[in-house]
Amino acid sequence: FPPSLQVFPSQDPLDRADFNAVEYINTLFPTEQSLANIDEVVNKIRLKIKRLDDNIRTVVRGQTNVGQDGRQALEEAQKAIQQLFGKIKDIKDKAEKSEQMVKEITRDIKQLDHAKRHLTTSITTLNHLHMLAGGVDSLEAMTRRRQYGEVANLLQGVVNVLEHFNKYMGIPQIRQLSERVKAAQNELGQQILADFEEAFPSQGTKRPGGPSNVLRDACLVANVLDPRIKQEIIKKFIKQHLSEYLVLFQENQDVAWLDKIDRRYAWIKRQLVDYEEKYGRMFPQEWCMTERIAVEFCHVTRTELAKIMRTRAKEIEVKLLLFAIQRTTNFEGLLAKRFSGCTLADGTVKKPEVPPPSTNPFLEDETGAETDEIVIEKSDVDKPKKPKVPDNPFHGIVSKCFEPHLYVYIESQDKNLGELIDRFVADFKAQGPPKPNVDEGGAVLPSCADLFVYYKKCMVQCSQLSTGEPMIALSTIFQKYLREYAWKILSGNLPKTTSSSGGLTITSLLKEKEGSEVAKFTLEELCLICSILSTAEYCLATTQQLEEKLKEKVDASLMERINLTGEMDTFSIVISNSIQLLVQDLDAACDPALTAMSKMQWQNVEHVGDQSPYVTSVILHIKQNVPIIRDNLASTRKYFTQFCIKFANSFIPKFINHLFKCKPISMVGAEQLLLDTHSLKMVLLDLPSIGSQVVRKAPASYTKIVVKGMTRAEMILKVVMAPHEPPVVFVDNYIKLLADCSTDTFQKILDMKGLKRSEQSSMLDLFRQRLPAPPSGVENTGSLSLSAPTPEQESSRIRKLEKLIKKRL
Repeated sequence: FPPSLQVFPSQDPLDRADFNAVEYINTLFPTEQSLANIDEVVNKIRLKIKRLDDNIRTVVRGQTNVGQDGRQALEEAQKAIQQLFGKIKDIKDKAEKSEQMVKEITRDIKQLDHAKRHLTTSITTLNHLHMLAGGVDSLEAMTRRRQYGEVANLLQGVVNVLEHFNKYMGIPQIRQLSERVKAAQNELGQQILADFEEAFPSQGTKRPGGPSNVLRDACLVANVLDPRIKQEIIKKFIKQHLSEYLVLFQENQDVAWLDKIDRRYAWIKRQLVDYEEKYGRMFPQEWCMTERIAVEFCHVTRTELAKIMRTRAKEIEVKLLLFAIQRTTNFEGLLAKRFSGCTLADGTVKKPEVPPPSTNPFLEDETGAETDEIVIEKSDVDKPKKPKVPDNPFHGIVSKCFEPHLYVYIESQDKNLGELIDRFVADFKAQGPPKPNVDEGGAVLPSCADLFVYYKKCMVQCSQLSTGEPMIALSTIFQKYLREYAWKILSGNLPKTTSSSGGLTITSLLKEKEGSEVAKFTLEELCLICSILSTAEYCLATTQQLEEKLKEKVDASLMERINLTGEMDTFSIVISNSIQLLVQDLDAACDPALTAMSKMQWQNVEHVGDQSPYVTSVILHIKQNVPIIRDNLASTRKYFTQFCIKFANSFIPKFINHLFKCKPISMVGAEQLLLDTHSLKMVLLDLPSIGSQVVRKAPASYTKIVVKGMTRAEMILKVVMAPHEPPVVFVDNYIKLLADCSTDTFQKILDMKGLKRSEQSSMLDLFRQRLPAPPSGVENTGSLSLSAPTPEQESSRIRKLEKLIKKRL
């Protein structure tokens, strides 16, 4: 658009940039009849032209004087600027003169300000000096008269005033006053210490009849003096207050031994009550004297007990040690309820920190755990967890002395656990295996719960005694007896399948002559295996929880030394062995049927009937064993699934190997085998829920194994059924069906078809030629492939057979 249209938009066609006169005329006169109005249109256009001429004329005339007016306006603007510039210059000159005038006026005012400030400082300092001099004189006089109540307030004021003269210490008079204040403070300190020594002598048992107001005021003064004075007063008082304790409970006294440890704590309780009654108001509350006496008593008691236990270490027995520790920890708990622990400054006892809520299933309220029996149930895992009760700040302040002697406790627990395991073994032999009970079979052995109940009790006790090396020693004992329980109680009681001659295991029986009778597990033995498996599974989970709890109890620096992985692996081995026994038992029970299958004369089968007797025998064994195992492993479904998977992985390859032994096979025989294979496939797919009123869908991992394995068996039979002429079609059909590049497998197929050696040789050569090139990344082309693509060239006879199988099923 031209600029004119952007400023003055117009819809008139005459204003368009692409104006076309011809089109415009055609618009005005679209038809011949419209030419009759040509005069009217011409008049309108002439009128429009006239108006445009008038407008142009007016505009041109209006612009005649524009240039002259512009020059005049410019001259006026220049004159105005010159005037403005002159005014600004005048204002600037006046401002400079004003500033100079203000400086002259304020010069004297600044001098007056400085003089006032110095005068104020001088007066303030003089007042402070007067106060300091008078305060020092009064302080010295009051000190001589022991007016500690007045001295306490005066001394604090004098010290505060003296701080104002720190920058004037170069003046002799000020320095002299400062030295007098320090001398007065030293004199006060020595005098107060002498007063306390007189009232509470270090030697003897002299004590005032009640609290002294003089000493109470002296304590207020000590708060202002050097902190060492306060500490010395506290030390002397506590030492004198506990002097009787050291005499009464000397090492050679009968009451000093552990069996009478209660008397120590009863004594200090009486002393604290006596202190509160007589001296509670003498010391300032912020000194926490009651707590300081209790803490010092604890330190002295810990030292004395450690000394006497070193001397009489041979006399320490477990019951005596636990009694002393229990009474001591109870006393420490009492201190935590009474005091805050604010005076603990040695760093050996840490302030409690509330830990985050634990997810440990072992976690319970451990208050009184040393006397109450703790029960660990399998359902504890699902119970809500309680946060750990934080340790009190006094924990270990006395009981730490027992830690070097905890080896007695550890050795006792070692002995007790050994006896407990022996009792479990004896009870199992006396009671025999658990009676079979389909509804409640496979339950955890009671001895397992007893073992972990005892473990929990020991762990709680030991954690209250020490969270250091003794906990590591206890965890080592736990590991020892977890392994013993796994081997003596669990693995040691797994049943052994033996023949009438005895001494033969399942493994050896499987190596016997094919077709020989195999001794099966009884119903009681199957229930026992499932019970041991469930127990091992519970032990595995609970051992993991035990490890977490031990790590929570032990010091952070020792946490890495707690490791029960080896014991968990042991229980995993027991579980694996139990599952393997169940698999071997069922697998061995099916062996005679598979042997019978391989010995049948398949080339003489004349017609396809129902499933063969060997299939019925296999199904019978499965229906006998699997429901019992499933019901007894109801609480551990994942291990029942493992049993099913392991059985499928064992039975299917064995079934395929026996298929290869069925040679030669006629066409009808192959059809019958294919029908039998399909029947076994359906039974195996239903194996996890066979014989159950509640039908559950088999796990996908198990179904995949069965489908691939049994489909491979079906493909083998389909290849056997396919005609071997022409050879190229047969070889290609084999490769498509089995996707197996192993010449051994191909050789077995040819043997099943009953081909002569000469025919087999040419077939093998052709097979090697027709093999596809192995793709990159294939590790073993000879391995069994479970894929089973359907070939396009499958014969009509095979399709007919499939229809027959579906109809019969």
